[in-house]
Amino acid sequence: MNARTEVLSRIRRALADVPEGERPEDVPVTRTYARGGTAAAGSPEVLELLTTRLADYGASVRLVTEEEAPTAIAQTLSARGAACVVVPQGFPPAWLAALDPHRVLDDRPQVPVRELDRVDSVVTTAAVAIAETGTLVLDGGPGQGRRALTLVPDHHVCVLRADQVVACVPEALARLDPVRPLTFVSGPSATSDIELDRVEGVHGPRTLHALVVV
Repeated sequence: MNARTEVLSRIRRALADVPEGERPEDVPVTRTYARGGTAAAGSPEVLELLTTRLADYGASVRLVTEEEAPTAIAQTLSARGAACVVVPQGFPPAWLAALDPHRVLDDRPQVPVRELDRVDSVVTTAAVAIAETGTLVLDGGPGQGRRALTLVPDHHVCVLRADQVVACVPEALARLDPVRPLTFVSGPSATSDIELDRVEGVHGPRTLHALVVV
């Protein structure tokens, strides 16, 4: 008996006493795990934890007001020396007010990967952020764009609102649509070889900046 046959046989035995026609939702399942954090979404405690976690990964977080957001985005890109910035469709236009429009590349129609490789930075929004794990979650919604936009450029600036920052993973999952293309980003792209030498920027952006609008 091979492994596949063994696994399927165990499943059949486990399901042998299930009445015909019974559906999974017909049987209540006790779920005792924590569904929420100890602090509310967007609270100072949650924002401080996100900042700490992302800093541990080598990313930076800055809290800004709605009025400060356009200038903060422009300053972040200027400090990086970004001459060309790609912005996905649906990104709030007001947040781009301080940028030179000649430096902003629209992804309509889609920018070829070869051209993306010459782009300095990408600026996106996010669907939700998880403080406990220091994770930004993108689902391809407005302002987030396709995966290539946050994979090819070497610098990623992610802008989100404070009420999008939740304490823990179950809270985040409750806000997400599982059929959407979810990408979980915990700090800049990094990997290690067999000798545990850390190398950044191999599988995505080398630098990650998060701006949280409070």
